Amino acid sequence: MRKQQLRFVVLLGAISIIGIITVQTYFLTKAWSIKEKQFKQSIVIALKNVAEKICRLNQAAPQYENPVRQLTSNYFVVDVNSVIDANVLEHFLKNEFEKLNIKTDYEYAIYDCHTDRMIYGNYISMFGSGETAMQGKNLPKYHEYLYYFGIHFPALRKTIAADMTILFFFTFILILSVFFFAYAIFVILQQKRLSELQKDFINNMTHEFKTPISTINISADIITQPDIVNDPQRLSTYGWIIKKENQRLNLLVEKVLQIARIEKGGIQLKKELLDLNEFIQTVVNNFKTNLNPESKLETFLDKDVIIIHADVLHLTNVFYNLIDNTLKYAGETPVIHINTFKEQNNIFIVFSDNGPGIDIKYRKLIFHKFFRIPSGNIHDVKGFGLGLFYVKNICRAHKWNIRLISNPGSGATFRIEIPSKSNT
Repeated sequence: MRKQQLRFVVLLGAISIIGIITVQTYFLTKAWSIKEKQFKQSIVIALKNVAEKICRLNQAAPQYENPVRQLTSNYFVVDVNSVIDANVLEHFLKNEFEKLNIKTDYEYAIYDCHTDRMIYGNYISMFGSGETAMQGKNLPKYHEYLYYFGIHFPALRKTIAADMTILFFFTFILILSVFFFAYAIFVILQQKRLSELQKDFINNMTHEFKTPISTINISADIITQPDIVNDPQRLSTYGWIIKKENQRLNLLVEKVLQIARIEKGGIQLKKELLDLNEFIQTVVNNFKTNLNPESKLETFLDKDVIIIHADVLHLTNVFYNLIDNTLKYAGETPVIHINTFKEQNNIFIVFSDNGPGIDIKYRKLIFHKFFRIPSGNIHDVKGFGLGLFYVKNICRAHKWNIRLISNPGSGATFRIEIPSKSNT
């Protein structure tokens, strides 16, 4: 799939997801509003019927055409314009709520004009739970009525939500489907990225193997010539070339297999005590024998940094990978500095170069397997993109921290921190 097509699919998917969630949220909110309105209308009708029955029983005329007032979302007061008997009120409430299929808990209180306070009546549970939600004994008064009762519905929202269970269930299924779709898009992007990395790795590997194979092939053709036996010096030279290129092939294969072993069975460390500064100096001296005259490899080693606990073989590979990496990307006249210092009992090893630096968008990817900073189809920098991945895993196995510090145009710095607690 081309990049433009993939971007279109991702954009279309994102718009679809946002649209679906927006529409569903709108309909869910609308359904809740309608359900709440219908439920409250049923409550108002039931309470109005109760008021009319009490007025007829007491032979009193209602004071207002609509005796029901809603003070809060779940609290109503009802004017009856006559004395209220608690038992009669409770009986009428149960009958009217049952007729209109109002199944929710409620509690009521009757206003006593002689004491100017609300006399708590009872808490009625539709499902026999026996709970006393507000312990409601402080239901608010309403000063415009003289004879009235207040009724509070503590579980009103829960009742509405229970009535919308099916709608909530289907909404959950829809959201789950949307997230599955989003995850599928994420997987597609990940697979595309892995496919590109794999393709780049194969291209790099082909390029890396092609040179030594070609050299060995040419040298083998020359060695098989009949008259080569008459020139021992020439025969020895081409034999040495074959051996050298064969060693190079073995190193390339070993590098790939080493990463495979790390991923399959983890890293088995054989730690031992070693003098860090002396170790670094040995690695640098070995590396200097293969450096170009234009290249510089300098060390600034703190005398306070002496002994660390590490795997010598893996640490050697880490240093070789970091130095080799800086040499590859530092330009025509690379200058590499290796520093050690101690800070708050933690030991720091710093590799810095004078190269072009690393763009911010690649810094988080630089330690990923197979990742190499894109350079098109130009293979001017050799490698598989495994070196820094290996370095990161070895540092992690030692419980060390490695960090890249870089700005475009000002070189790159890799800083390894060895915490004092891990150096045991």
